[in-house]
Amino acid sequence: MFHSYGFRKFKNKLFFVLCLLCVVIAVVPLLSILYEVIARGAPQINLEFLTANGLQGGIGPAIQGTLILIGLTSIMGIPLGVLSGIYLAEYGNNKYASWMRTINDILTEFPSIVVGITAYSIIVVGLIGTFSPIAGAIALSFMLVPIVARTTEESIKLVPNSVREASMALGAHRWRTIFSVVLPSAKNGMITGTLLAVARVAGETAPILLTIMGNSYFFQGMNQPMDALPLRIFLNSRQPSAELQAEAWGAALILILMVLVLNIGVRLASRGRLRR
Repeated sequence: MFHSYGFRKFKNKLFFVLCLLCVVIAVVPLLSILYEVIARGAPQINLEFLTANGLQGGIGPAIQGTLILIGLTSIMGIPLGVLSGIYLAEYGNNKYASWMRTINDILTEFPSIVVGITAYSIIVVGLIGTFSPIAGAIALSFMLVPIVARTTEESIKLVPNSVREASMALGAHRWRTIFSVVLPSAKNGMITGTLLAVARVAGETAPILLTIMGNSYFFQGMNQPMDALPLRIFLNSRQPSAELQAEAWGAALILILMVLVLNIGVRLASRGRLRR
């Protein structure tokens, strides 16, 4: 018995060490990337760099374009993704929902370059006829919706059935139960999934490279080319000029900070509403 107890303690410590090692293996590359971006990007950050246009060596249009793209993509994709997740979780015991899950899984694994080429062929060339923020937002929405739908479905499934039954036992309709009881209970998981989806599309380059093209000036209209941080990072990093490469590092740092601020801001806002 003592030997068995000692062996279990050994296995417990061994797996603890292995788990800790896995965490270190995952965190070290992340810290290395963050260190590299901060070390190379921080010296470029100043007011002129953040507000000047591309011709003056700044990334103001890229920052503005990224915010516009995130806003448009969220408006287009998040409601559709949430409603899809609600349908799959609450009404998903049929063949149509099964097909939806299959399509959703396929879209989740789609390479971003394929999404960009498809959006360019159908939207830029076929429908709109020009590079534009609308085309970029539609392309990014195809990547946002599957992630939001999947995380929404899984978050709603974690809500116990007893909560639904208690609400309907009090006379509430099913739709009322979903929107007033189930969704608030699943809100934290849904917010986390939505933030992960937004963070992913905010850093995508291929779809916007083929849909918004890029522009050195500030926003000029919904039917005109526009700049964005991922696009500016990609284009400047490929240039032989050391100055342009340094601007790419600075833009990369700003993009990371934007995603971080977005995550923290939404988390704080949702926590405040939950407490009230």
